Amino acid sequence: MNVVDSSGWLEYLVDGPHAEEFLVPLSDIENLIVPTICLYEVFKVVLRERGEEKAVQAIALMLQGTVVDLTDTIAIQAAKISLEKKLPMAYSIVMATASAFDAVIWTQDQDFAELPQTRYFPKGVASEQR
Repeated sequence: MNVVDSSGWLEYLVDGPHAEEFLVPLSDIENLIVPTICLYEVFKVVLRERGEEKAVQAIALMLQGTVVDLTDTIAIQAAKISLEKKLPMAYSIVMATASAFDAVIWTQDQDFAELPQTRYFPKGVASEQR
């Protein structure tokens, strides 16, 4: 199972340097978990940067995966993760959601870089440069 966090979705949507890496989990729809917090973050950024039509298109793409709501169990686990790892709320929710499904987190966010079960790609650095 895979969770692509908001940074990964946005990288893919703008065809950034790591778009191909994120295509790997995004192409595996049957194993793609989409936390609702990612829907919020991606819609907000795309709406701000490219308008509502593109934001709706982005969400349509995301809805092909399995959307996971913020349940009471995930919320409580996220709070524990936030305190333990000193992570912001959204990151903690992504991590708790991934943990609930034993999923790998695909990201460009530095806060996830050293965490277990994470595929991290530094922003702006193409894979062949790493």
